[in-house]
Parts: sequence; structure tokens; C-alpha cells
Amino acid sequence: MDIDWLEPEATARGSVIVVAGRGEHAHVYRRFARRIAFDGYRVAVVENDPAAAARVIADAESGLPLTVVGSDSGALTALDLAATHPAVSGVVAAGLLIAGTDAFTGGWDGELEIRSACPVHRGVLAADDALDRGTLGAETPVATADSLTHVQVPVLVVHGGADVLSPPAEVLAVASALPGARVVVVNGGRHDILNDVSHRSVAAEIVQFLERLRLPGTPDVLLREPAGALAQ
Repeated sequence: MDIDWLEPEATARGSVIVVAGRGEHAHVYRRFARRIAFDGYRVAVVENDPAAAARVIADAESGLPLTVVGSDSGALTALDLAATHPAVSGVVAAGLLIAGTDAFTGGWDGELEIRSACPVHRGVLAADDALDRGTLGAETPVATADSLTHVQVPVLVVHGGADVLSPPAEVLAVASALPGARVVVVNGGRHDILNDVSHRSVAAEIVQFLERLRLPGTPDVLLREPAGALAQ
């Protein structure tokens, strides 16, 4: 079941729609959704159904930036939605799938190892209604450099540095086809990067991306090279 809009306590700064990956049910992203809502954004979560996502896009509050966040196959859906719905202001693509992505054929313990090292998230995944087990081996569309040329909105690519399902080096090469994309590799991160051990840092990076969408052209709030920035 989808998660209807979670409303922030104060005035909404924008809307965020999260699209789940293969076999995942919406409540797998409840922790992530609550964290983003806490930072001032309306958040809804849908399972990977483009039609359902389109209905939520139509229900988003007008006049505010609308960002679609997708994980695994949901990242591809998010990119497609951005290309077909003018209301979408930006995309966060997490755990992007590319040509050559290995199909997982192991058991449940191996699937957990690939998905996340976070014990809390593993507990969520272990619930009977969390996801359809074994779906990491299901065939799914993948991203290619050619398939991404139709995406013209800002994109944040977040990928685990230890993602054995979708190798980060190859993801970075494909992501270069996205104009002006911001790419973040999470040190030691696994495939379910929105719900891995570094989920707080990932959420913070996403919030900064959302803030840039609110004020296009503004520099980062947090300067990674302050000496060079101060010298300008």
C-alpha cells in the first residue's frame, strides 16, 4: 500500500515522491520519508507503478518544486517521469541499474547482504509484508547513456561504493550522459543506499539538492573546499 502525503510541521518547501524498487512495498521507505518530511517537505511513497506515480504527481501542491526519488528500478521510473511530466523539477536516482547489472540468484541471507548493512533496515526487510523476496533477480529495464538523454531536469545520482549488484564505476560512466548531474558515491554503501548505514548522510545530501531546486543557481550551503571558495 502506498504512503499518502506526509506533511511537514511548518510551511512546505516542496513535494517529494518516492518510487520503490523491484518487489519493494511502500512502507520500506517510511523512515526515509519521515526524515525528509521533518526537513520541511511533503512526501509520498508509491510502489513502482508509473500510473500510480503519475496520479500522485497530479495531486502534488502546485507552485512548489516537485522531486521524484527512485531506488533500483524505481530510479528508472523516476527518470522517465521527469521526461514526461513537466511538473517534475528534479530527480534523485539511487541504486541506478545499468546494462550488465548482475541478476542476483542467491538465497535470502545473500539478498540482505547485497541490499543493506543497516540492522534496523534489515529488520524492516525481514517482515513478511516488506517486499517480494527474490525480486533482485527479476529482469528489469536498465539505464544506458542513450536512454538518459531525454532527461533535462537536474538529477542527483546517489550510489553505494560497495554495490555489487550495480557496479559504481559503470554507473558513473552512464550517469555522465545526464546534463549537469550531481553524482555522489557513498563509501562502503550497498544497493539499498537510501536505507543503508549511512542513511542520515544520504538524506542530508538529498535535502541540500532539494534546497538547490528551490533556489536555482545558488551555490552549495556546505562548502567542501572552503579555502578555495573564500579566496574567490
